[in-house]
Amino acid sequence: MPSADATTCPHCGWPDGGEPFRVLSRHTTATGHTEWTRCGCGSLQVRVADGRGTRVVSRSGPAPGPAPAQADTAIRCRR
Repeated sequence: MPSADATTCPHCGWPDGGEPFRVLSRHTTATGHTEWTRCGCGSLQVRVADGRGTRVVSRSGPAPGPAPAQADTAIRCRR
C-alpha cells in the first residue's frame, strides 16, 4: 500500500517515527548519529539523528521476494 505521506514508508505505509523493523548499524557523527535500518517490507533506510530530530534521508525499494513474516527484535550496533 504505497503512501504519498513523506513521514511514512512509501512502500508499506509504516510510519517513519515508529520503531524500525531492524537496525542494521549505527554510526556516530559530529552532530549525532546515522542509522542504517530495514523496514518490515524490506526497504533499506538511512536515518539521521541530530539536533533537528530523527528523519529518514534515503530509502530503497523493498527487497525482492516475500516480506518477512514477523518483526525481529531490533539489533543495535554501537561502535
